[in-house]
Amino acid sequence: MRPSVKVQKKNPAGAVTYQYEGQILSRDEHSIVLEALFDRADMPFMDVIFRTGDRFVEYYFSDRWYNIFVIYDRDDGKIKGWYCNISKPAVFEDAVVSYVDLALDLWVSTDGKQTVLDEDEFETLGLDEELRMSALKGLDELKGLFKNNNPPF
Repeated sequence: MRPSVKVQKKNPAGAVTYQYEGQILSRDEHSIVLEALFDRADMPFMDVIFRTGDRFVEYYFSDRWYNIFVIYDRDDGKIKGWYCNISKPAVFEDAVVSYVDLALDLWVSTDGKQTVLDEDEFETLGLDEELRMSALKGLDELKGLFKNNNPPF
């Protein structure tokens, strides 16, 4: 059995807003890849439906301003898309992976279409200029990686 890890999503104030368990698939100095199953009720999202039991392979980086979830259908194993969170670089501590969510998200559908989400929420966070610019730079980096069909894994 693979080692498990607790994932903690935090708000900019540092409070945990959501947490769940995952299984570590691989780990190196600056990244952790884990697997988690979607444990919420079926939820329509963009051009797909996230279903209870869908497989998420999640990439966290301690040196990048984002994380990436590759979402696989629970029934046929096909990729539904990529959900990317703009965040402060992830922190890896013992059996915990945590990240501070900065509201901006990028959805990349299987046809390559990119949709930036929650820009209005991002603007209301009141981030200082350095943090705001780092988040936007992370978003631009992600968009470029997917535009060139070269996600960072």
